[in-house]
Amino acid sequence: MKKTKQGSEGIEQSSEVENRCVETDASIQSASLDTIYYQHTVLCQTCMPYRNPGDDVREWKRKQGDVSLSIEAGEAMDWETNQWEKVGLPYGPKARLIISHLNSEAIRTGMPEIDVERSLTAFIRRIQDPTKSGKLGPNGREVSMFKEQLMRLSVATIRLGMANAGHAVQVNSQFVETLDFWLTQSENNKLTWTQTLCLSQRYFKSLQKHAVPLSERALAALSHSAMALDIYAWLAQRLHRIPAGKPQFIAWAAVKEQFGSEYGRMSHFRQPFHVALSQVLACYPEARIESNRSGLTLKHSSPPISARIAAV
Repeated sequence: MKKTKQGSEGIEQSSEVENRCVETDASIQSASLDTIYYQHTVLCQTCMPYRNPGDDVREWKRKQGDVSLSIEAGEAMDWETNQWEKVGLPYGPKARLIISHLNSEAIRTGMPEIDVERSLTAFIRRIQDPTKSGKLGPNGREVSMFKEQLMRLSVATIRLGMANAGHAVQVNSQFVETLDFWLTQSENNKLTWTQTLCLSQRYFKSLQKHAVPLSERALAALSHSAMALDIYAWLAQRLHRIPAGKPQFIAWAAVKEQFGSEYGRMSHFRQPFHVALSQVLACYPEARIESNRSGLTLKHSSPPISARIAAV
């Protein structure tokens, strides 16, 4: 990709991401089911909100080519008041990481029922780099933020639309069909937040047909940026499907439509996009992309996780 100028913050972030991804090639070569995450192809081609659109916003719709995404915010029972409370839309990098984690557990076990690890902190540690910024693990505020996004995802209603060769499929469902929470007494007399959930059958069946494998190391390195996670997932599902010798050009207007709907002007979008893209390419060095003033040119590239490894 042609290099572009970045602000000092963007250069620093890109350097940190590149350092975390320096062993990506080796990790992929030795990848197993425990190091592969998955994203639904619709969520690889469309985007959830990057930031909180406000809890009063109850719908989020996006369309890109032949795929469409519609998310409706849901409600959750407040057992203290015995009232249904409105829950906002899922957003940000944490929502994306949670979905990838749930998808991975379901694909790995072949079952929609997921027994989330024995503590919420342990669950988060699996989908976020625990060594980032020298920390041993997520703090209480981060745990609460992940828990909030999990609740938003669990009660949201989704519609996934896909069309191919004159045949269209629409999945009307929820990410999660049932969700259980309880507090259990641990051996050291601390209360542990435990959770069991079940993906909806319709979403699970669609996921089994349309799952895109992603590198755990890359997701951890990009966990700070919703845009970077979206770009990585998009390239993972698209680049290997481009015919060799037949590159595809995408104008900046189309790139902004997919990844920059929350930006007003093109000039406000391109700089953060280039920063995020450079971080993605540090984690996905096989990706062959060229950038110029007109747009992006995508070329056939090996996927970040080979089909052979993903199928093991």
